[in-house]
Amino acid sequence: MSFIGKIHPLLVHFPIALVLAAAAAELAVIAAPRQAWRIVAVANIRAGAAMGVVAAISGWLFASSPVVDGTTSLEWHRWLGMAGAGGAIGAALLSWHLHVSSRRPAFVYRVTLFVTAFLVAITGHLGGALVWGASFFRP
Repeated sequence: MSFIGKIHPLLVHFPIALVLAAAAAELAVIAAPRQAWRIVAVANIRAGAAMGVVAAISGWLFASSPVVDGTTSLEWHRWLGMAGAGGAIGAALLSWHLHVSSRRPAFVYRVTLFVTAFLVAITGHLGGALVWGASFFRP
């Protein structure tokens, strides 16, 4: 297993936070349309997409190591992680078209961003369950 694979647990938290922060900032844009919130959302999704690619690559390397057991949960985590990384890339690319006067680019961007945030949250939960067990929060 490569060094990059071993640091997957360290790398994943940053893109998760960035994507979720981007979605929260975009909700702020919807609630109170201010350019400052849009700048925050776009900066976070672009950074989150870049870091998401690194996290996805490190996750695939980590999952292919002999110390990791291949389970159904791991496969779900793996593929939802890829979908989340792909969605983040898509939202980041769509963010370049937000200056267009039409409402359609903003709508497509928002749908992509919010679906991506949902995927990232589910993927993070599955990753946590893989590490800590499904009953971690139970007393």
